[in-house]
Amino acid sequence: MVQPDNPAFGATLRVAFVVGVTPGKWSKVWAERLPRTYLELLPSTADAAVKAVEDGAADAALVRLPVAGEHLSSIPLYVELSVVVAPKDHAIEAVDSVSMADLAAETMLSNDVRGDDWAAVVDLVATGAGVAVMPQSVARALSRRDVVARPVTDGPETRIALAWLAANNNFLVEEFIGIVRGRTANSSRGAQPKAEKKPKVAKPRTPDRRPSRRR
Repeated sequence: MVQPDNPAFGATLRVAFVVGVTPGKWSKVWAERLPRTYLELLPSTADAAVKAVEDGAADAALVRLPVAGEHLSSIPLYVELSVVVAPKDHAIEAVDSVSMADLAAETMLSNDVRGDDWAAVVDLVATGAGVAVMPQSVARALSRRDVVARPVTDGPETRIALAWLAANNNFLVEEFIGIVRGRTANSSRGAQPKAEKKPKVAKPRTPDRRPSRRR
């Protein structure tokens, strides 16, 4: 158990995250390893997440690369595949996947990878204005009954990364880095309290009741 004199006791780590990222699995690990600390997850847009880190409103952010600025440190975590989102009953709904060439004749509704308007793009797709290629995780997060999504076999890939200020020396950031990287509790560095060793209790000696040998 973390004791009050441990620097992690009652401390809070604030992590912003963009649409499509699901930090729940890391949050569960955090709660198990540091039960007396707090992990505050802040849903955010791409630009707002980076700004929150720069302004100190967040200690770290789960964002899509690229992240510009030498003042920021980042570690890539995983790659997202692309899907195309189309209106319900579109011809795309009848296939398992498509290629970018298959979409050449479609009206493409584009959005920058770091853009904040994916929800608005999906709204337009639902009206029949066109189709849109986006990260699969975004399409899942914004799924609705009047649109369908199919994998794009050669679509652009995006990468999720954890970013923080290079000058930030918050020891809890290091703990979170270890968790998202899959570091085990034994190898985790930082706020983990050392387990107290229980003193060994000497077992009482049993009297030797064996009969003595007569000479």
